[in-house]
Amino acid sequence: MTPAAAAAKPDRLPTVTVDRTIALIGLMGVGKSTVGRRLARRLGVPFADGDTEIEEAAGMTVSDIFSLYGEGEFRAGEARVMKRLVEGPPIVLATGGGAVMNVETRALLKEKALTVWMRADLKVVAERVRRRDTRPLLRGRDPLETLKQMAEVRYPIYAFADVTVEVGAGAHAQAVDSIIRAIADHQRGASA
Repeated sequence: MTPAAAAAKPDRLPTVTVDRTIALIGLMGVGKSTVGRRLARRLGVPFADGDTEIEEAAGMTVSDIFSLYGEGEFRAGEARVMKRLVEGPPIVLATGGGAVMNVETRALLKEKALTVWMRADLKVVAERVRRRDTRPLLRGRDPLETLKQMAEVRYPIYAFADVTVEVGAGAHAQAVDSIIRAIADHQRGASA
């Protein structure tokens, strides 16, 4: 079988070089953490969840940080954690939905990481976030309306990403495959 024919087979994924952090960005509930863990395993690199790293650094949950110190303090801590993670060895990093709203964090990601914007239909995302009451920005609010408002503000910012992948409502394995293909396409384009 020729290399081109092998590459065209749907079950054969292209090779991806992980020479810098792959940062997954997008709205809360789009699947950055779940897909990110699987992507990291598939690529053979460590995985880090931005929110988990913030909780470990602060010694409290994201919800507690929001309720005790407010969103501003959470975002300041988030920026410090993102800087530490991105400046370390290459990993797959699931960022918080608002992490890239910080100008310095966005510039750091653009310079030192390969950014992947994970997008999904807002109705699908709203259904996912309804299942857990762990998201401070959704407490007491309609998830779909809140996500629509966030999308209006954040989508123009997320558009800076190196790669955009529609992850939809399919299986996580499909999202991982789509991300790997998109990264490979990006890497081929960058080396051309």
